[in-house]
Amino acid sequence: MIIDWEHFTFLQSLAGGVLIGLAATMLILLNGQVAGISGIVGKLFDIGQQSAWRFAFVIGLLLSPYLYSIFSPLPAPQFESGWPIYLIAGVTVGLGSRLGSGCTSGHGVCGLSRLSKRSLVATLVFMGTGFATVFVARHLIGG
Repeated sequence: MIIDWEHFTFLQSLAGGVLIGLAATMLILLNGQVAGISGIVGKLFDIGQQSAWRFAFVIGLLLSPYLYSIFSPLPAPQFESGWPIYLIAGVTVGLGSRLGSGCTSGHGVCGLSRLSKRSLVATLVFMGTGFATVFVARHLIGG
């Protein structure tokens, strides 16, 4: 592994991690809800669910790149695959988060901080699958 020190964003990454932790902490302390994005978005339009805070949370997620751009230029997006691959990946992630009873943010950020064994297993599966996918794509298929 080679670290690209020229483009390494230590302070921005640290600030982002702190803000994610702060948002997750505030949500659970003030609202009693876990900051799992798939659960928040999945129940966004459910009738009878508390939806005002869900809309505020999603709007915050969507507006955060614009707020970031006030302080630092946004990196240029790089699309290395076609839309069919992105569509398949999105559906697969959606199915996986439903099958795993949560997404990487719910299990990895919130579940691990609550010392949940189920979240530890889920996070290990997420990470292991990601490692295996990169290995196969880069070293066996040659992508």
